[in-house]
Amino acid sequence: MLLKRMIQNSNRRRPLFFLPSIMRKYFSTSSQAAVDLASKHGEMRIFLVAGEVSGDAIGSRLIAALKNLSPYPIHVAGVGGPMMAKQGLKSLFPMEDIAVMGIWELLPHLKKLQVRMKETVEAAISFRPHAVVTIDSKGFSFRLLKQLKARCCEQGYNAPLHFHYVAPSFWAWKGGEERLNGLSEFVDHVLCILPFEAEVCISHGVPATFVGHPVLEDIQELNLVQVTTEKGWKAQRNADLFRSEYGISSGSTIFTLLPGSRLQEVTRMLPIYSKTINLLKDSVRDPTVVIHVAPNQHVENYIKKAVNEWSVPIVLVPGGSAHTKYDAFSASTAALCTSGTAALELHLARLPCVVAYRAHLLTEWVIRYKAKIPYISLPNILLNSPVIPEALFRACTPTRLASLLMQLLSPPPARAGGSDLYCKESNFDNSTNIEAAAPPACDPTDPNCVITPSRKKPRIVEGSNEDSYAERIKSQTASDDTPEIVVVGH
Repeated sequence: MLLKRMIQNSNRRRPLFFLPSIMRKYFSTSSQAAVDLASKHGEMRIFLVAGEVSGDAIGSRLIAALKNLSPYPIHVAGVGGPMMAKQGLKSLFPMEDIAVMGIWELLPHLKKLQVRMKETVEAAISFRPHAVVTIDSKGFSFRLLKQLKARCCEQGYNAPLHFHYVAPSFWAWKGGEERLNGLSEFVDHVLCILPFEAEVCISHGVPATFVGHPVLEDIQELNLVQVTTEKGWKAQRNADLFRSEYGISSGSTIFTLLPGSRLQEVTRMLPIYSKTINLLKDSVRDPTVVIHVAPNQHVENYIKKAVNEWSVPIVLVPGGSAHTKYDAFSASTAALCTSGTAALELHLARLPCVVAYRAHLLTEWVIRYKAKIPYISLPNILLNSPVIPEALFRACTPTRLASLLMQLLSPPPARAGGSDLYCKESNFDNSTNIEAAAPPACDPTDPNCVITPSRKKPRIVEGSNEDSYAERIKSQTASDDTPEIVVVGH
């Protein structure tokens, strides 16, 4: 129902179909529209800034669409990630430098953010763009647009048209709509990804256009909307191909983990996920963990090092390939994800999942005080219903997550290796050395039920899309005590 509703609302339109007309309508310099200036200059100069992985994906599509639609050569500059780099953007600095969110979490990065802001402003002024497009990351984006507007006024020329792609989540916070009142002072047009946002922006004096959610472009481009189930539409790919390519047996229980795209998220959430899997692994048949790794070098380095301590087979799936991502979703049994776009993707794939989130205590306190909606995941927000279980803040513990995941595995799969389940206090003590001394078995859906972890270590194998897992494993001579990790797509 959610997928059908979003597609109907989006009208399958993309933002760049209206970008030239929006520019012509809302921007003029010396009585010439921006597109006329582009014609005069023989190129259209676009300065883009994306501060996180989802913004990088949006920005790459934006550049590709502009190249396809513009009658003039497109010249881009700014800040982005690897996907925007493939479209010709040479980032001023690594996008990861500004991929910071939170309140207390910002403090260690303030000096670097100030330096990066100054560099970005200077680069934009020197580039003399016909339009500036900031993508999400409103903290950095709005400060940038304000400073650009001020600098242009100081130097005596009109600022370029300022687009902001992805409306700020005014609907989530107390007083959020009132904050839109001043947005038009430095933003000329907002490109909204949710159907109700544009109308609210316009009512507060901010020109806006609903352009659809970028996740739908994956669905449409990959022809994923092919299956109708008793629960509605389902975005499905090739589960058998994924299992075959990476040597996962058809009877294996696959847990998909999406720990986040920012390093601060991943370092906070991945240890929790690790302990959760450790509690679950002996209650399911042949467990395998698939971790989706965001295209962020700091995140990649951290995860590759961290998983060496895990005691289950691991498949690392690099971000950037929607085909592999949805293949993995289709093959998986259940998922754990840090709140974000991933929750929507998992819901559209009909993969049972639990949304988890932890932050610094100060940040969590502010969220509790300022938030006006009871949910954090987009499917729950859009449907105004807890269709996806959420474990947030202090409730986000390995014991709680394991319990929620077990509830999703219905009927519960057969236990492997004669593992024991027993009850203990609900407070998780951060120790993986849980005693397995013959306490009575309990219902695995009981929140106080903990599963005895195994101490057996798997093997490490690196695979790729070109070399099959089976062929690669033959060349390995690792013993049964070595960790088993498959790196996909390298």
